[in-house]
Amino acid sequence: MKRFLVLFVPFVLASSIGGAPAWSAETETVFKFYCAQCHGLGGKGDGPNVTKDFPVTPRDFTSAKEMDKLSDADMKNVILDGGPAVSKSPLMPPWGKTLTSEQVDGLIKHLRKLCKCKGKQG
Repeated sequence: MKRFLVLFVPFVLASSIGGAPAWSAETETVFKFYCAQCHGLGGKGDGPNVTKDFPVTPRDFTSAKEMDKLSDADMKNVILDGGPAVSKSPLMPPWGKTLTSEQVDGLIKHLRKLCKCKGKQG
């Protein structure tokens, strides 16, 4: 048993230190399940739920020009409270009772990677 622990503990520590952050795989899953239906897998606003008669165009997360206008707090507000909270479409649902704060923070980081932008500061 002692030998097992001596071999196992360093392996666990090494795998948790190196590589991608633990939230990245979960964030991708959360994005695919909750966001990609409208925003698309690549975040361009072209998800499978968006048809030619869809009443609004979902935000294109790859547009640095548009995404740079939003602070992280702005995005968090939309994710948690939905479109109507920021005078946008009610088709953007509130996820505040569904997602954890860690999941929301992970999504914001993911959106920043998609737009390759830092967003509005301050």
